[in-house]
Amino acid sequence: MHNYVVDYLNENEFMKKERSLKKYNMLAFKELVFKCVPALRDGNFLGEIESKNTKDGIIKYKYKLPTDHLFSKVHGDIYVHYTLYENQKLIMLDTITPEELLSEGHEKELTAYKGVMVSKSHAERDMFKINLLNSMNKNGFLNSGVLISMLIIMVGIIGLVFYLLLK
Repeated sequence: MHNYVVDYLNENEFMKKERSLKKYNMLAFKELVFKCVPALRDGNFLGEIESKNTKDGIIKYKYKLPTDHLFSKVHGDIYVHYTLYENQKLIMLDTITPEELLSEGHEKELTAYKGVMVSKSHAERDMFKINLLNSMNKNGFLNSGVLISMLIIMVGIIGLVFYLLLK
């Protein structure tokens, strides 16, 4: 088992995003603090490789933190980005994305709409996405049963038109 030192590229900025993550997405925060960072210290590198420099022994990773699917569809997935310096046994935590949303969440109090935080700068867009996704998931217009029945009716109408044209 290897012991690696975990440090921050910019500790102040990373901590701001981490506090914002704790406030607005506790599931992702718990994964970061209780699973990701201890695993990195033990030498278990989580996530996928973004870039690799074999000459200098530097590997950049990104690890997807868990979040609910509605948050993911509205704001995107939450990733922690880190760099491994193999020769020095050092891991630098770079940032947490989506950066804009987490930075904004640290600066201002964000509101929630139907259980998902809404950006101050793009509130209308975020609320539209949330409403659209909710209508797709519930018995709204975009329900799969409604779409299938509309498809059957359209095929019937097209078949009737072809029958009348060929007759």
